[in-house]
Amino acid sequence: MNAGDRVRVERADQTYEGVLLPSSTPDHVVVKLDGGYNVGIDRDEADVDVLESDVYDVESAQDERSSSEIEFDEDLPTVSLISTGGTIASTVDYRTGAVTAQFDAEDVLRAVPDLAGMANYRGRVVANILSENMTPDVWRELAQAVREEIEAGADGVVVMHGTDTMQFTASALAFMLDTPVPVVFTGSQRSADRPSSDNVMNAVCAVEAAKSDCAEVLVCMHASESDDRCALHRGTRVRKNHTSRRDAFETVGSKPLGEIDYGAAGEDNEVTFRREHDERGAAELALHDGISTDVELVKFTPGMDVSLLEAAADGAEGIVLEGTGLGHVNTEWIGVIEDLDIPVVMTSQCLEGRVCDRVYDTGRDLLDAGVIEGEDMLPGTAKVKLMWAIENADDVADAMGESLAGEIQDRSTPWL
Repeated sequence: MNAGDRVRVERADQTYEGVLLPSSTPDHVVVKLDGGYNVGIDRDEADVDVLESDVYDVESAQDERSSSEIEFDEDLPTVSLISTGGTIASTVDYRTGAVTAQFDAEDVLRAVPDLAGMANYRGRVVANILSENMTPDVWRELAQAVREEIEAGADGVVVMHGTDTMQFTASALAFMLDTPVPVVFTGSQRSADRPSSDNVMNAVCAVEAAKSDCAEVLVCMHASESDDRCALHRGTRVRKNHTSRRDAFETVGSKPLGEIDYGAAGEDNEVTFRREHDERGAAELALHDGISTDVELVKFTPGMDVSLLEAAADGAEGIVLEGTGLGHVNTEWIGVIEDLDIPVVMTSQCLEGRVCDRVYDTGRDLLDAGVIEGEDMLPGTAKVKLMWAIENADDVADAMGESLAGEIQDRSTPWL
């Protein structure tokens, strides 16, 4: 049997039928099923029958994928594609059956041919990791890479990133960079080997956003479960609210900045902004990449021992508390907070609204203990901002109370 043959594979009481694909390991048989999914099966446990030979020319397909010739067009903008890994740039590891981050930026261009003709591209790999392995050091490297790409003439930057921690990295770059061009994060909830993958549409829409006039750090992901439009979220106001849905990302406390109606590559995609945003070219490019790595986010729950707060504060340069409702913790915590010689920022576990520690006695006591109100910042964004403010702000408390990258809204009002 050879790659490209149509085969039937039997293992135990299961039968698979499809096209035999090349395998990344000699220990596994890889079959593309009729439904579009790929499966890897232990070769020693499988009985394989060839149903038809050479139904698919794998060698030609591989030769086609091995080259990525994108001609320069002076009439097109230049978009830099920066890869950090994640599902949008993943392949299947048939040893474990899981997806692993293995593609570089050139591979993404080969995997998404719809990008051709939309822009001139430059590719760059900053990291090749799944997003749970993201660190502040990589944030810094990424911010430096984005600055270098803009300095080299990029009209926009697309950052390919795993979705699980994308909101943290987007927030970090929003504080680290003053950017005159769009910096657009995108990813994929479902890997490219799945029929329901969202990687192509998200990548195409992200490039469209990178060509737009919105010079902010954005997150571009599906706006609905259908392949009809992508939402453009401000990087400091976005949150992943579902583990697996393609429209998992939402702007908290408001509507997204804009959206893209998806037709196909190129001029069929309409970009619309519904709220005020920083305009292309308005800011002078600057990098402020100092960041503290010793800030902790502590979520308060009823009955939680205050020793957990003390442990988190030991050696920390700052604490963000995710308190109840308007921003409260158990009254027994207040004395401990007052004794901490570090900034303590209060946020809320509620997804909507803002903290206000002037309504109840507990809140007023927290203010007297030196707690900084986090307004309506998302807890994760508040942590990233505090990490940044400790290294860059003259007065941390003042910086935390000021909206620097759209992370704080003037009012918390219903918008639906």
